[in-house]
Amino acid sequence: MFQWKNLFKGMMIGASDVVPGVSGGTIALLVGIYERLIGAINGLTTKDWKRHVIFLIPVGLGMGISILTLSHLFSYLLESFPKPTFFFFLGLVMAIVPLLLREAEYKQNFQASHYVLLVIAAIFVAWTGFMGEPTSAVMTSLSGKDYVFLFFAGWLASSAMILPGISGSLVLLLLGVYETIINAVKTLHFPIILAVGFGVVIGLLLTSKFISYLFKNFRTATYAVVTGFVVGSIFVIFPGLPETFLYTIICLITFVFGFYLAYLLGQAGER
Repeated sequence: MFQWKNLFKGMMIGASDVVPGVSGGTIALLVGIYERLIGAINGLTTKDWKRHVIFLIPVGLGMGISILTLSHLFSYLLESFPKPTFFFFLGLVMAIVPLLLREAEYKQNFQASHYVLLVIAAIFVAWTGFMGEPTSAVMTSLSGKDYVFLFFAGWLASSAMILPGISGSLVLLLLGVYETIINAVKTLHFPIILAVGFGVVIGLLLTSKFISYLFKNFRTATYAVVTGFVVGSIFVIFPGLPETFLYTIICLITFVFGFYLAYLLGQAGER
C-alpha cells in the first residue's frame, strides 16, 4: 500500500544524509522503517519488486526533496551555527540508543559476546571521528577519470549511509568530494549528480543484501553491532563544548529539542 507518511520519513532520512557525521540509517531506525527499508531495497531484484517499489517511492521522493531543498539550509546552519546544529543531531542520535536496546530485547538476548561486539563497533565508528576531515575545493573541468571516481565515491558513501551510525556524508568528506557533490546538488549539475547517483544505487543494492542476511541469521548480534555504531557516532557528531554561557544555553535547547523530537518520532515509528 502506498503510504504518504513515508514521504515525511524519507525527508528526515534525506536531511540527515547532507550533514557530515550523521547517518541516514540511524534516522531510518528512529522513524521505524530501517528493516523494512533494507528489505525493500533488497527485494528490488526479486519477483515481488513492484510491492517494494510502492514502499520505496514515497521514501525516495522524500529523500530527494529533502536533499535538494535542505542542502542550502544545512550549508547555512553548519557555516553560521555549527555547534547548535550538531547538538540538535546529537540529541536525535542519543535518544535512539534506548530504542535500539529495547527493540533487541537486550536484557533477555544479550550475552557477553554481544556486549563485546557493541564496544568494538562503537570504537570503530568513534575512530572515524579522529581521522581528520580533509576538505577539497569544488572540482571543475572534470575528466572521465573524475566521473569514475565520483561513481565509486557514491558507491562507498551509500554503503556507509545504509549502516546506522556511519555517515555517508563523512565518507564523502574524507574522500574530498563532499563540497563538489553539495555544489552539484545546489546548482543542479546533472552529470555529477548522475555519476554519484548510479554509484549510490549500486551500493544500496549490494549492501542491503548483506544486511538482510545478517538480520535474518544473526539478529541479536546485528542489533549489538548496530547499537555500537550508533553509540560510536555520538563521539563523531559531538562538536566540542560551547565557548560562552549563552552559546551553552542555545546548544542545550537544540539538544533537548532533538532528543524530544527523536522520542516523538520513535513513538510514531512503533505504531
